Amino acid sequence: YSFRALSVLPPADILITNTFWMPVLAAWSQRRVGQIMVDVARMPKGQMRLYGQAACLRANSRAVQQAIAKEAPRLAGRIRTIPNPLPFLPPPLPTAERKPVIFYCGRLHPEKGIELLIQAFAQACARGLSGWTLRLVGPADTAAGGGGQACLQALLNAPEAAGMPIEWLGPIYDQQQLISHYQQAALFVYPSLAEQGETFGLAPLEAMACGAVPIVSNLACFRDFITPGVNGLVFNHRAADAPGLLATQILELTTNYDQRAAMALAALAVRPSHHPATIA
Repeated sequence: YSFRALSVLPPADILITNTFWMPVLAAWSQRRVGQIMVDVARMPKGQMRLYGQAACLRANSRAVQQAIAKEAPRLAGRIRTIPNPLPFLPPPLPTAERKPVIFYCGRLHPEKGIELLIQAFAQACARGLSGWTLRLVGPADTAAGGGGQACLQALLNAPEAAGMPIEWLGPIYDQQQLISHYQQAALFVYPSLAEQGETFGLAPLEAMACGAVPIVSNLACFRDFITPGVNGLVFNHRAADAPGLLATQILELTTNYDQRAAMALAALAVRPSHHPATIA
């Protein structure tokens, strides 16, 4: 792809690219491509050492910036973190008008911690949680990045899930319909286990901008916009009793309305900080 694209690129002063090979091929070519800017929105996998000719590199989180600098120290002074902007969002609903829904939106893949989430929800219910629903939205098919239908059925038919108020709505690609789910939910839980896969966390950010309080795993990318105890909670997904820790945090927020309302209000600060105009 990069070879074909390079063959038809017009002369330019700046080339912005996010493909693996284009920064290397463009630097080696005789075409006038201009200064090369590399957009890095995934954790590097060794290729950063090849980008010595790049004028600058944009990382979408500080975690990615640090990973680039660790991989290619000579590039450290040319990296900047510029977060992803939020889409246009309607005004959030007040906490009092939200439904008792714990929401997850993302790929239904083992690395996303769905099994851990279901176990935590079951434990929370066993410890007194009632009247709340766990709602899952996202693709399960492998072609869409999910773990496959067999994995989905194993999750939904697990003993922990039996008789539990758990809903899987499948993938939702309509932006307004998805936002309506963010708007309704009181909590948004994103228990990702993908140490090298998560680079930004747009789903928790969108949930916060809609007024849902996030609970996330302890991955570095979430630290850019979640302050534990202020606008969300963070649990140690590496702990031996990670489901129990998550269940405790779910119970903490579902039973303490004032704390949940204060965190929801604090979470809305991402609306101005990640507005397209601010990012621009």
